[in-house]
Amino acid sequence: MEENSFIFGVDLDGVVGDFYGAMRKITADWLDKPLESLTEDVSFGLDEWGIKEYGGYERLHRFAVTQRNLFRDMLPIKDAPAVLRRISSSGIRIRIITHRLFLKYSHRTTITQTVDWLDSWDIPYWDLCFMADKGAVGAHIYIDDSPSNIKRLRNQGCNTIIFSNSTNRDLPAPRAETWQEVERLVMDSLADWQTGTRNMFV
Repeated sequence: MEENSFIFGVDLDGVVGDFYGAMRKITADWLDKPLESLTEDVSFGLDEWGIKEYGGYERLHRFAVTQRNLFRDMLPIKDAPAVLRRISSSGIRIRIITHRLFLKYSHRTTITQTVDWLDSWDIPYWDLCFMADKGAVGAHIYIDDSPSNIKRLRNQGCNTIIFSNSTNRDLPAPRAETWQEVERLVMDSLADWQTGTRNMFV
């Protein structure tokens, strides 16, 4: 693939992987509560599940990764792997950009689980970046679900699609509810780039 390829910067958790679905099941075990008692309508940080009195999000996250293989065993978001394969086959360079390395002493486990998961679902990518400042990596268009990431990317002038969930409902479009909508937005952006048209996301 040429270095001047169109680059699609892709977040994983909540966008390609069903992070909230997996965390809900793990949290039910961690809290010893029925799964149905944990709402699916959550905000970033999962405060709605009452985890603060049990040690908070970081403790839960460490348990999920190191004891329940979160990043290896979570299911993908519906249609994400197949659509990413189509996008890759069109010549777009997929650059995975994730901020999973925010907890000390679990980096090796996190990286190994991430690579194993991507390979097990045949998710194509040319680059795998673990970093917080996603705009520094460089892509023509991004997709993310984290409100803070989306705001930071857009403030940096980065074309960013929101992948919709309960954590980001208040943010303005463009957004996608399904991976078919993601594909359409990315292909439209590619067409703009190829013709030199000003991108509709800016």
